[in-house]
Amino acid sequence: MDRAIVLLSGGLDSTTCLALAKNENYDIYALSFEYGQKHSFELELAGFNAEKYNVIEHRIVKLDRNFFTASSLTNAEISVKKDCYSSLEIPDTYVPARNTVFLSYALAYAESVKAEHIFIGVNSVDYSGYPDCRPEFISAFEKTANLALKETTEGNMKIKIETPLMFLPKSDIIKLGKMLGVDYSKTISCYDPIDGKACGRCDSCILRKKGFEASGYKDETVYV
Repeated sequence: MDRAIVLLSGGLDSTTCLALAKNENYDIYALSFEYGQKHSFELELAGFNAEKYNVIEHRIVKLDRNFFTASSLTNAEISVKKDCYSSLEIPDTYVPARNTVFLSYALAYAESVKAEHIFIGVNSVDYSGYPDCRPEFISAFEKTANLALKETTEGNMKIKIETPLMFLPKSDIIKLGKMLGVDYSKTISCYDPIDGKACGRCDSCILRKKGFEASGYKDETVYV
């Protein structure tokens, strides 16, 4: 089987990617991160789904939160904004260079276990406008990846950044996940959960709610 690294946050998109990679018969190495996020409950759900989908290994990398404080997701002094979703600006939930950092760890992991595929659940349709979720970023990183490694420069590997959800609306992502047997009650997208329950009002919750409404499936999210 081909090997794949799956970046697994415990959210709707990354869990759908995990199910998709499993359905495509990859040997999966799941990678999650603790970086001081207010929604760290997501890591419990990442662990649940890593076990459910029988990954080869699930690693949780602990990062120094002091590198990511310019975000309402990591800074206790900045409140996560509610009821004000806009696709026209990058919100304060943007975490500096987050996907660049995550993909760099995934790249090192990939060379170590000889995995040529890295799955990441980025989306450029129903999302918060983050620059590191856009196709031009992914394309540039993939090019960099193949210039950066011993195994790729010697012709033994070729890294492919897999973004199967990039151009799908949230409703289609949910339909795909349901077809693959994803239990979305065991995922969380909320930026500001309370006791493991979604607030229902942050950008991510709003996008998720709209996605379920348009999908025709019952919203399985556990809300406050």
